[in-house]
Amino acid sequence: MESHFEILVIGGGTGGIMTAAKLLQEDKSLKVGIVEPADTHYYQPAWTLVGAGTFDYEKTARPMKSVMPKRATWIKDRATGFKPEANTVTTQSSGDLTYDYLVVAPGLVYDWSLVPGLGEAMDKDVVCSNYTDPEHTWEVLKNFKGGTALFTQPATPIKCGGAPQKIMYLSESYFRKTGIRDTTNVVFATPGTTIFGVPEVKKTLLEIVDRKDINLRFGYKLEKVDGPNRIAWYSFMDHEREYNHKEVRMEKDGALTGIHFDMMHTAPPSTAPKFVQDSPLANEGKWLDIDKHTLQSPKYPNVFGLGDVAGIPAAKTGAAIRKQVPVIVENIRLLKSRNIMGTKSYDGYSSCPIVTDYGKMVLAEFDYDNNFTPDPKLKLMGITDSYREHWRLWMLKKYGLPYLYWNKMLKGKDV
Repeated sequence: MESHFEILVIGGGTGGIMTAAKLLQEDKSLKVGIVEPADTHYYQPAWTLVGAGTFDYEKTARPMKSVMPKRATWIKDRATGFKPEANTVTTQSSGDLTYDYLVVAPGLVYDWSLVPGLGEAMDKDVVCSNYTDPEHTWEVLKNFKGGTALFTQPATPIKCGGAPQKIMYLSESYFRKTGIRDTTNVVFATPGTTIFGVPEVKKTLLEIVDRKDINLRFGYKLEKVDGPNRIAWYSFMDHEREYNHKEVRMEKDGALTGIHFDMMHTAPPSTAPKFVQDSPLANEGKWLDIDKHTLQSPKYPNVFGLGDVAGIPAAKTGAAIRKQVPVIVENIRLLKSRNIMGTKSYDGYSSCPIVTDYGKMVLAEFDYDNNFTPDPKLKLMGITDSYREHWRLWMLKKYGLPYLYWNKMLKGKDV
């Protein structure tokens, strides 16, 4: 088996596949290897819709083999460590792999130990997560008979920061449809300071919160979960405050405050994979250390990274990856051919399609400074104010984006 590659990509998720495909699109002769152990590639953005009963889970999965770029070599194995001084990646069973250029995109992993009790409770009984088992979320929703519906998230970085509230808005609609809304308190407990950082989007979401009569609790840091007794325990951060108070059953345990729930949806506490955390490529926060504009390692000029593993202040979304890939591809191409860096710069762009109801969506697009940066192409859909709810945006989410993902993005084509 080949052990040296001009470009070695770690990870067969969105970032890894897109980067490899785009590099090969521009230069078919490149020798590209992709290290990825999984058999299946998932389109995870649709899991919000799966959890709300409006998308087929099976349609979010495709064999990994089918999305691998045809001219790339798939090393079906796990990366276990980096020796960047020797341009080497160690693997579980394929020995050492060497490279001229390295692209690190293994995504993130879930670390249940960061919230004691959550791992034992997750995806059982009334505790659910669209991140791990969206079909279980749908079962929980269908079986919910009223009480406290708690939507929460940990204090770690997570994939798509808006996802924990998307399922909340859809759940609230479902409770109305099934006639149990009057006996339900919908509570959103978050460690954050606000519902959303982009002012235009925040204004819309607060109007939706008012319309749906949702109780917001900011500065709630999830510390542990008691699954059998259905209690989520929190410590309060300095910015703790409440919006639209609702009386729910609470407990005290020393410095911790517990919320009793009749269903709970959360995002899992997340970290970079251990082989990244323990490597010379990690920053102080144990995420991949890269320049936030060039996506290049500050210590190793032939190492780049992108996606969820990146230690940059950008949202961990597929939309961010879509804008990161061209920067990396240009930089590697010019370093290889002329030993210079490209002029493209990643500005922190991300987008968060916030589903607010069955048939309605807000599209939050923003940069590092939380400036609202809508895609001009939206005007072709007749949308000039994507910070408001639109049915056309819902159609984009449910039908347009999955099509673009499988047929354009993963094939290295510009979107």
